[in-house]
Amino acid sequence: MANILVVDDEMGIRELLSEILGDEGHAIQLAENAQQARDARAAGAPDLVLLDIWMPDTDGVTLLKEWQRDGLLTMPVIMMSGHATIDTAVEATRIGALNFLEKPIALQKLLKAVQQGLARAQETVRAPVLAARPVLMAQPEEHSPAASAIFAAQAAQSGIAPRMGALVGADGPSFNLSFDLPLREARDAFERMYFEHHLGREGGSMTRVAEKTGLERTHLYRKLKQLGVEPGKLAKKGG
Repeated sequence: MANILVVDDEMGIRELLSEILGDEGHAIQLAENAQQARDARAAGAPDLVLLDIWMPDTDGVTLLKEWQRDGLLTMPVIMMSGHATIDTAVEATRIGALNFLEKPIALQKLLKAVQQGLARAQETVRAPVLAARPVLMAQPEEHSPAASAIFAAQAAQSGIAPRMGALVGADGPSFNLSFDLPLREARDAFERMYFEHHLGREGGSMTRVAEKTGLERTHLYRKLKQLGVEPGKLAKKGG
C-alpha cells in the first residue's frame, strides 16, 4: 500500500481518483489547491503525487518549482491536465515531473503511470547513494504531441541529446538522432530504429516483438507498414 496525494481543484476528479486508487489498496490524501498540497507535503512526503496543472490559486508547475527549489521534490510527481500546452508539459518534465497524463484519464493509463511512479520511488529508496539512471517515459500507442514532446525532453534531460545511443544496450546499434528535427520526423525516426532493433534481436519474429514492445500483433503490423519497416529483411539480418 502506498500513500498517494491527489491535487486537483475539481471535486469530481478528486473523488474519482480517490475511489480508483483506494480500490487498488492505496491510502489517498486529497488537496483541492496548492496551499493544501503544501500543507500535506509539510506533514511528510507521500509516496507519489498526482498534480493538476491548472488550479485557481497557484498552478501545478509553479508548485512543482517551489518543491524543487526547497528540496522537497523527493517523491515522484505525475502531472495532469486536460488542456496543457506542449511547452507547459515539457517544462514540468524538465523541473522534475515523472510523467504527464492528459484528461480525461484512461483507467489503464492511470494505473500504469502510478505503478511506474511507485516503482521509481522504490528504486530511489533502495539505492539512495547511486546516481539515478535515466528512465524515459514509455511511448504510448497513440501519440499525443504533449506526450511525445515530454519523451524527447526526458531524453535531453538525461544527458543523451543530441544522440540517442544510450537508449540501447551495448549489444544494440548506436542511434544518431538529432533533436533539431521536427517532432513528427524525430518520433518516426526513433520508432523506426526501435522496431528494427527489436526485429533484429528476435530474428524477425512478430510474436516475440509484439510481446517485447507490448503491442497487439495487428497494431504492430500497421505500425511497421506505416514506418516502412520490412520484417523479412531484418529477419535475414538477424539470422
